[in-house]
Amino acid sequence: MKKWKYLTMTAVMGSALMLGACSGDNSTQNNNNAETNSGQEAADEKLQGSVAGDGSSTVAPIIEAVVEEYAGAQPDVKVSVGVSGTGGGFEKFIAGETDFSNASRFIKTEEKEKLDQAGIAYTELALAYDGLSVVVNPENDWAKDLTIEQLKKIWTEDGTEKKWSDIDPSWPAEKIVFYSPGTDSGTYDYFDEVVLDGADLVSAATLSEDDNMLVQGISGDKYAIGFFGFAYYLENKDKLNIVKVNGIEPTHDTIEKGEYTPLSRPLFTYVKNSAMKDNAAAYDFVKFTLENAGDMAEAVGYVRLPEEKYAEGLKTLEGLK
Repeated sequence: MKKWKYLTMTAVMGSALMLGACSGDNSTQNNNNAETNSGQEAADEKLQGSVAGDGSSTVAPIIEAVVEEYAGAQPDVKVSVGVSGTGGGFEKFIAGETDFSNASRFIKTEEKEKLDQAGIAYTELALAYDGLSVVVNPENDWAKDLTIEQLKKIWTEDGTEKKWSDIDPSWPAEKIVFYSPGTDSGTYDYFDEVVLDGADLVSAATLSEDDNMLVQGISGDKYAIGFFGFAYYLENKDKLNIVKVNGIEPTHDTIEKGEYTPLSRPLFTYVKNSAMKDNAAAYDFVKFTLENAGDMAEAVGYVRLPEEKYAEGLKTLEGLK
């Protein structure tokens, strides 16, 4: 997303204000001029301060795009965002180290309890939709469409050295090579919930919180398989093949329409209520995030929420101020 958005918004504001100032009597004009000056001062207000966040690598592309745009709007606000995974981000959130925590799953009961014990009140805000994507090496011309049952058989630890031919006898009798997000990842947790049903992930898997490392591993081995957020597939689709799940390929449309199930999911940020009240920079950054999350989500490959969802989020955020 480029700076044109801000220039366009400024031009529209300026035009609207000028039209208002040219109508009515002198008193109205004076009032309008005063309002115009006040509005311009508010629009030109520059904040100072710092904002800290951490969390999901899946949400990271959205937030990174927001941070880049926000730097143009508020250059004196320092925004730092780590990528420790959803679970790792919540650990820092619970420790009081961050103002917001990005997540690719709902917060867990034990995380809620720890936040309560720490005296940290929080609010969940939805940002976009994602379709957790199963990918294989481009040379893999057999695993084009997998059922949830086959995925469970592939990824569940059962004490054996799994081969592709164990899933389908017509497939190569070659060992499956696994690449998975790390255990601090919300993507790992989501996959565990909807595919593994709580069973242990295959112990032979290479785990990493860095999705780019997963891409590198899968693209370098003909017999590899892995999974991560849809945006990372789109960014690397020349290096990977996407796998249909239950006959449905993850695309913008199938995710948006809810057809890509059960691997479609919402993406969130969780904000510390006290930071939204006491830290003007943190409040402003989260407000900016909600105002731009749809555009940024689309720009990096995810799916925007319905506009009313963003409006609800902004109303909720305003109530924390």
